[in-house]
Amino acid sequence: MKCHICGSSTRSFKDEKSGIVYYHCNGCEVIFKSPECYQSIEVQKARYDLHTNDEHDEGYRAYFQRFLDFVLPQTVDVKTALDFGCGRSTLLANILNSMNIRTDAYDPIYHPDTPYHSRKYDLVVSTEVFEHLHDPKTVFGALVELLSPGGYLAIQTQFHPQNIEAFKTWYYHKDPTHIVFFVPTTFRRLAEQYGCSYVADNGRNMVLLKKSEK
Repeated sequence: MKCHICGSSTRSFKDEKSGIVYYHCNGCEVIFKSPECYQSIEVQKARYDLHTNDEHDEGYRAYFQRFLDFVLPQTVDVKTALDFGCGRSTLLANILNSMNIRTDAYDPIYHPDTPYHSRKYDLVVSTEVFEHLHDPKTVFGALVELLSPGGYLAIQTQFHPQNIEAFKTWYYHKDPTHIVFFVPTTFRRLAEQYGCSYVADNGRNMVLLKKSEK
């Protein structure tokens, strides 16, 4: 099977416990589940509805603050932002708004009416979204299109262990809604394809990219 990120060949392996087949790209190093594991939006919603994130919980706020502490010091002139795939909560958007960064929140299930398509943003953030995407390359390209020239795209998703045996015992792929797993190399390839520069990653789960200013 060809990689749906970079088009390179992949090698397959099976998780003996679950019986799920995975594909590991020889080029960009993404790992994705066999397409038969992909779930409909209705099935995914049933699982997301179980999430009980409390916007007043200090731990939940600290979770987003760690993300912003990585992103914002490496950006300049950010006045507008979009939280793409925010889920039920708009806490991250609220925090950014409190920092005088005018922020929209969009989610296809919980906040589908946000008119983000008609706007351009200095920053697009997407936390714990990309591992759910059936077509991450297309979504990545669409988010880049939403950026103003020189704008930033910040993504949080757990980077997979670059070892197949370690991957099999990794907790992150056991969530049935998690179907695709990245490493910095994957995002470097995506950045090259869509005219972005690679600003930084934290080595674990966060990456920051910048759209060309031309």
